[in-house]
Amino acid sequence: MGIIIRKAIPEDAYDYAVCHIVCWRAAYKGIISGEYLNNMSVEQMADNNRKSLSEPGIYTFYCVEFDDKMIGRLVLCESRDEDKPAAGEIAAMYLIDKYWDKGYGREMMEYSIAEMKRRGHNEVYLWVLEENARARQFYEKCGFSYDGTKKEINIDKPLIEMRYVRSL
Repeated sequence: MGIIIRKAIPEDAYDYAVCHIVCWRAAYKGIISGEYLNNMSVEQMADNNRKSLSEPGIYTFYCVEFDDKMIGRLVLCESRDEDKPAAGEIAAMYLIDKYWDKGYGREMMEYSIAEMKRRGHNEVYLWVLEENARARQFYEKCGFSYDGTKKEINIDKPLIEMRYVRSL
């Protein structure tokens, strides 16, 4: 039995927030401070999610479910990078750590690629933290490669993101 990927709706806001925080705590352990990760507020994030899921915007939010439980989240959008106007972007792809290494991440990626092709894109990209070796390795296995572009972001401290690109 595989996963189900469906568009998120406003009623998913709380579970989406819980999933987001659980995913971040596992994915960014040792990269972002424990204090920052432990102080993420489910209620505040759920309120933000209710707004985001109620008002159409540039992002399409998806719930990833297995056995009637939300185990991941996916966010797709049109390119936000000026030098990639025709590309699609995977803005977020997270899976709760107990579901890692079971093929679900690959299913999420296949879904994302199919959706980007359906939207008419010939290329897709994503940004990944330079320190997140596990995610970078996964993206490389999925056919993405670092295109030489980096940017600094600030999540509790300055961090470097790397852009990974794949032709479709």
